[in-house]
Parts: sequence; structure tokens; C-alpha cells
Amino acid sequence: MKLRLALLVAMTACTIYPFAQSSPFNIHIEPMTISGLNGLQAYAFGTFDGKWLLLGGRVDGLHRRQPFAAFDPAYNNDQVIVVDPITQQSWTASLSTLSIDLQEQLSSTNMEFHQKGNYLYILGGYGYNDETGAKKTFDFLTAVDLQATIEAVMNGNEIVSHFRQISDPQFAVTGGQLEMIGETFYLIGGNKFDGNYNPMGGPTYTQVYTNSIRKFTITDDGTSLSITHLPEIIDEDNLHRRDYNVAPQILPTGTEGITAFSGVFQPTVNLPYLNCVNIDENGYTVNNEFLQYYNHYHCAVLPIYSLLSNEMHSVFFGGIAQYYDSLGVLVQDDNVPFVKTIARVTRNASGEMAEYKLPVEMPEFLGAASEFIPNEEVSHYENGVFKLDEFTEDSTLVGYIYGGISSTAKNIFFTNTGSQSDASDQIYKVYVLNDQSSGIHALNSQSVGSLKMQVYPNPNDGKFTINFHLKQQSDTKISIQQLDGQVIAEETLHALKAGGNTYHWNSNALNLSGAYLITISTAFEKSMQKVFIHQK
Repeated sequence: MKLRLALLVAMTACTIYPFAQSSPFNIHIEPMTISGLNGLQAYAFGTFDGKWLLLGGRVDGLHRRQPFAAFDPAYNNDQVIVVDPITQQSWTASLSTLSIDLQEQLSSTNMEFHQKGNYLYILGGYGYNDETGAKKTFDFLTAVDLQATIEAVMNGNEIVSHFRQISDPQFAVTGGQLEMIGETFYLIGGNKFDGNYNPMGGPTYTQVYTNSIRKFTITDDGTSLSITHLPEIIDEDNLHRRDYNVAPQILPTGTEGITAFSGVFQPTVNLPYLNCVNIDENGYTVNNEFLQYYNHYHCAVLPIYSLLSNEMHSVFFGGIAQYYDSLGVLVQDDNVPFVKTIARVTRNASGEMAEYKLPVEMPEFLGAASEFIPNEEVSHYENGVFKLDEFTEDSTLVGYIYGGISSTAKNIFFTNTGSQSDASDQIYKVYVLNDQSSGIHALNSQSVGSLKMQVYPNPNDGKFTINFHLKQQSDTKISIQQLDGQVIAEETLHALKAGGNTYHWNSNALNLSGAYLITISTAFEKSMQKVFIHQK
């Protein structure tokens, strides 16, 4: 559920330094269309015997800004959908035979879900509630028998007996993510959004972020469900996240973990997080040494690990982001547009993380609210992470990307009348290629560079703030230049402390107007960004 607030448009650019890594693998995507399968976004899925079960989500594109039109129930997915990607067939059954509570939850958007064995567990979700005549976040946990439901839909039989549902206020969450470590479920982030969406902040809804990791176990004998809640982790600064990516991980220790990437919105500014949160069975850590610039909103993610090199790779496909690459320049757009970027984040044996842009892109502004549906037959760990070292073929079909929002342009939020985007019916086969020489994965040095320079506000009226990080105490030169490199003004700051630093620039006396470059340089490194100054 992309409950986005109105954002000021700002554009910043910095050089992406031409460092690259010998790629551990390459990615190829191949389009495939199944006749009769409609578009869908922000849905839940499970798999059995190579077939997919799809529930919930929406059949339209990006939500409208007008409260009367946003999240219109007419565009809820009210079908149970089964897909066989091998035979390229699909089947549907109506939700109407289920109870009202099941119908309402299973036609909602952005439910949290996770498959354990033959059961798909679904909780929360935002949708229409007939009793109140308004939209709400549901507090249900539903268990779905995947094999029985898929077979019933394919054969035209009843489906009622294959769904079980309980309620719990802890499960009233939408826009979060549900994962497992061992036998423990982790409900990470998200929010409780009740009422009708209004981007102007009108009194038509209440919104409360969970700011938490809610842990619990499920006891399920196939007939009854019971929940045991475990101690909750609360962090109002770092877990204030929704509509983001979570990926299962194999950590450098060889144990299972989870990483929460990016998400919206930061508590003090309506922009995505750039850092990540790493979670294991002992707790969590916030990684501020790594910044992710691409793929901020929820999109399809491929997790893949090499035991031989002890490297964990998470590959992100398109979606929505604050940054994108334009001819080798990292462009910052605080309107947070749709992007085509395919990027991977790699954690090495020392736990250091870095972001790389792949040479392949999504063919259109696509990926937001899509899912990566894995090929069950490919070797993987229990948590779903693929085993890269066991890919012996030149090309391995690891899974599929289905659905999501397809947009006609980068920025449509403020002009959206419902025709600028739709729910994609496109499927992409995803192949991992063993050929490591056919494509360069360009390191985004901002993701690992210690300067981590950020300029705001941007555009500005000549007064702006520069945040940056020094890896050790150093003299630091800050300059403002014309685009041709001619220095207009500069200042040297002596013996600045290691760690975070802030510099406030006032260029009003220079009477500047237009685009300029701000450069920070030390004895160890250099960073540059473009600013737009419009003095009154």
C-alpha cells in the first residue's frame, strides 16, 4: 500500500565512480504472458508442486490521490488465482463462498505473508470493511492449505474447508513484512491504517506505525491455530518503516538471518531510509555504514548466497526509489519516482555491504508491488536463499517476477487520475547466468564511501545544509563550483572530527541562481553533488 504523502521535488546528482566488481553472476529476464491472467499488484502468494496460489492485492495501478477514488473496493482482487507457469495456464475461483471476514481480508492489499511447508500464513492487510463502511487494517491471521486449495480451484471444487482464520490485535498491520528464523515468525515494521486515505492529511484516517519487530510462534495441527507471542522489539527511530523490502539472508557466520532494506518514511522527513536493519535470532543491528540508494519501495527481490566466497547477494528489480542512474550520474529525486534499476546488494565475509548497479534494467517503469516467485526445484536453504555454488549450468531459471505497478512515467503521483499506471499482467522468467564476463556490475561508491554526503533542502534559496561522514580526523575543503568546474567559493575546515559532521552554507552574498556543484574533499577521498539554487 503506497500511502505516500505529498513530497517536495528535489534533484541532486553525484558522480558514480567507475569502480566495478568482477560480477559473481549475471541476470537475464525473459518476458512471458499467460492468456487470461490479469494484472495484479500488492498480493500474497504461495507455491505447491510448481504452481502458484495468488490472493489479495489490487487489479489497478498506483492509488489515486483523491480520497473518494483511492483504494476503490471495485479494484480489489476478489478471486483465488492459480497459475501453472510451466503449462502457462491459470484458473480462478470466487472468494464469495467464504465468510465475510475471510472475503474482506483476502481481497485487501499489502497483507503480510509467509509460507511454511504446505501452509500459507497471511495476516493484516488494508481493505474495505462493510460493517464500518470504511477501509481498515484487518487483525486476522489466516492459514491456507496450499495443496488442497490449488487442487480445488483447478478442479472447480469448493474451497471453504481449506481456509482457517483467527483474530489478534497484534496482527492489525499492513505494509510490513513477515519472515521466519527457525520456528519463530518475525513481523517487521508496517503500520495500522484505519479510515479512508487522504494525502492532504485530512481527518479521514488514523495511522500508527508499529516501530517494531513482533515475534511469535504458531501451533497448527491442521485444524486449530494458536499463537504464542514472544517479547517485542521496539525502535521508533530505526523500525519506523513500511512498504519496503525484506530478504532472508545467510549471514557471514553461516546462520540464517533477515535484512530489512530501506522503507518509508523517516520519522523526521518524508523520504526513504537509506540504511538497513540486520536481524538474527539474538536481536538486531542497524547498519549505518551502508547506504542503499536504489530500489526503496517494495519490489521483487532475489536472495542468493555463495558458501565458497561467503557472500550474500540480494538482487532488487525496479520499483520506486529516491535515486536512479542517468548516464553514470546518480540522480536524487525527492519526489521518489518509479525506476527501472536492477541492483544487487552484497554482504561479504567480513559483514561489509555494498550496492552495485547491474547492466540490465527492467524494460519499463515496473517492479513496485511485484513479487519474486521462486522455482522450488532449484537448490536453496530452508529459508529460501538460493545456493549459488550449486548452479552448475550456464543458465539457471531461479524463478519469476509477476505483476506489480506498471507506470507510464517516472513521476505520476501528483497527476494520477488512474490512467497513468496499471497492474501489470506481465511475467518475467529470471535466469542466473554463470558467465561472469558478460556484464559489469558498477559499484555505487556512495553506498560504501565514508563521506556519505547529503545536501538538503535541494532546490534551495542559497541556504542549505551538508551532512557528511569522516572516517578519521582531517582537514576538509568544501567548495561551490560552476558546472564547468570553475570554483566560485571555498572554505577549508581544519581538523574536523571523525564521524558525522554538518556544515551550513549561506551563499546569498554570491547572488547565485541555477545549478552548481558542491564538492567535499579530504586527504583520503572526495565527493560531489549537484545543487539547485534560486535566490529570491
